[in-house]
Amino acid sequence: MNLQGQSLPEITVKAVVLGVVLSVVLAAANAYLGLFAGMTVSASIPAAVVSMGVLRLFRKSNILENNIVQTAASAGESLAAGVIFTLPALVVMGYWDGFGGKNFWWITVIAAFGGLLGVLFTIPLRRSLIVEGDLQFPEGIATAEVLETGQEGGKGIRIIAQAAIAGGLFKLTAKGVGLWPEAIEGARGVGRTLLYGGSNLSPALLSVGYIVGLNIAVLIFLGGAANWYVAIPICAAVSEAATDGDAVNRAYGIWSAQTRYIGVGAMLIGGLWTIFKMRSSLLSGIKSGLAAYRAMSHEQVQIDRTEKDMPMKWILVLIVGSIVPLFLVYQVFVANVSISLPMAVVMLIAGFLFSAVAAYMAGLVGSSNNPISGITIATIVVSSLLLVVLMGKGAEGGPAAAIIIGSVVCCAAAIAGDNMQDLKAGRIVGATPWKQQVMQIVGTLSSALIIAPVLMLLHEAYGFKGQPGLPQEKMADALSAVQANLMASVSQGVFKGDMPWTFAFIGMGVAVAIIILDRILEARKSSFRTPVLAVAIGFYLPLELSVPIFAGGVIHWLIGGFHKRRNTALEQIEASNRSGLLFASGLITGEALMGILLAIPIVILKQYKIDLPIIKHFWGRTLPLGGLLGAVLLVGVAFWLYRTARGNGAQAES
Repeated sequence: MNLQGQSLPEITVKAVVLGVVLSVVLAAANAYLGLFAGMTVSASIPAAVVSMGVLRLFRKSNILENNIVQTAASAGESLAAGVIFTLPALVVMGYWDGFGGKNFWWITVIAAFGGLLGVLFTIPLRRSLIVEGDLQFPEGIATAEVLETGQEGGKGIRIIAQAAIAGGLFKLTAKGVGLWPEAIEGARGVGRTLLYGGSNLSPALLSVGYIVGLNIAVLIFLGGAANWYVAIPICAAVSEAATDGDAVNRAYGIWSAQTRYIGVGAMLIGGLWTIFKMRSSLLSGIKSGLAAYRAMSHEQVQIDRTEKDMPMKWILVLIVGSIVPLFLVYQVFVANVSISLPMAVVMLIAGFLFSAVAAYMAGLVGSSNNPISGITIATIVVSSLLLVVLMGKGAEGGPAAAIIIGSVVCCAAAIAGDNMQDLKAGRIVGATPWKQQVMQIVGTLSSALIIAPVLMLLHEAYGFKGQPGLPQEKMADALSAVQANLMASVSQGVFKGDMPWTFAFIGMGVAVAIIILDRILEARKSSFRTPVLAVAIGFYLPLELSVPIFAGGVIHWLIGGFHKRRNTALEQIEASNRSGLLFASGLITGEALMGILLAIPIVILKQYKIDLPIIKHFWGRTLPLGGLLGAVLLVGVAFWLYRTARGNGAQAES
């Protein structure tokens, strides 16, 4: 249903209102998911389905309105990733004690203007990457397909609602009531070494594994297994530390202080390799986009509605308008123009370069698999090295200044990849590019206003692993904030020289080996690939988070096998895939929103010295066999996901 020859209403009042509401909700949900699991997922398709269901309540609505809604809504979940991957690092480093006061406004400014730059930087690349390029932009194509069918509206909303209720109740019962623990894990000493095992009981993590698929899920799990079953036992065996005490805490201590830096080294090499690998495509894309703009401005040709981007002069004005407040932020942090000015220049160059990289990678592997963390690490390393020269080694505010630069670049890169997916979907359904770009800006600014309150609430209720002064009773429930801890480690390590470089160098070597293996698999045209950043994330995540992600990937693989055996018709496979994606997205959204809602009573009850879960607080322990109950129920949710995603499996006609 290409509407290039038609002109239908796109930016309407109801579409703007719904887009803003969804962008705020999805930003909050993805902020929790990213801090909890270290991964975020694209929400374009769920947003499109919700839009179709809601706008059907009005007398008149059309596909372009629904496309505008999902364009604004998906900006929220993307911006959340850019913020939570970086700014919590300032709390982990002890530079901030929380997100209130003046920090509240700095978060809002960084998120708003960093995200705005992400939209603006990628507009000149639309023509080269989408119109002239051969990139797939998988989420963009899938979103367009959902929009064109339109029939998923009522059914799709039911699927999302059912899954969201299930995910929310699962989280409420585990975290709020305490009928079962949120994770089952254990470890025991074997001589001087130890052996650990465990799994988080999270439907959201199961869903993340289903969405990314078996290939990525396997790599994440293998990275975790290599760390927890090889690296940690070796470190424990050669350690001179006492072997008595809690084996689980001992394993986590080794992971936190030593072996997770294998993931740091691997991510650094992975980010640099990504940039190097696409250098030619990046340069040609920039040249092609700018040449197209010059030709249009000089020839004064009549441009079709579906080819009109925002005017270049407005893009430049908005870029300058975004740089000025960010420069002022840098000035506040370092109080030295000779330092804040180079910071602004680095931010501008790195922001444009990495936004282009993120846009290209989104077209190649999709937004959910986009290596934003690797890009941000590369930015923080370069920024830290520059700031060491400007401020001196050991400068007190140096690591924080590097994080601030990285946060702007991360917000820009996250939005850039999402922006291109939306523009791809818009091109397929016949939308007007400049209107989508306006709604990207609206969604970005709307979600920027909610990020700081959400961070305040989550920090107050749960805290972050690795932050100084975290009470012992909050350690188990603290959010992992994987990327934020990583950014803090890298920036502090460069300035203080106390990063365990031995493990980082091991990670670099592992990354090189994985890259070589991936190139071999690529030459052999293998369907299984080894993107290095997936393995690096596995090294850096606690193993208990990787296990349900792996299980979700297995479910995805089993469904593919079912359809292959039944010779299912292609349209039936596509319909069942959409149902599975919507169900998984609903589980994630329900659990994430419940996690945020539970933060409210946690903060309130803390004043009365009452902690959640309630059963554990009043009884002193969890229920007997509670872990088994939670595991059985999670298996039930997994089967529900499998049945929903599998569909009927109708055979294709021969």
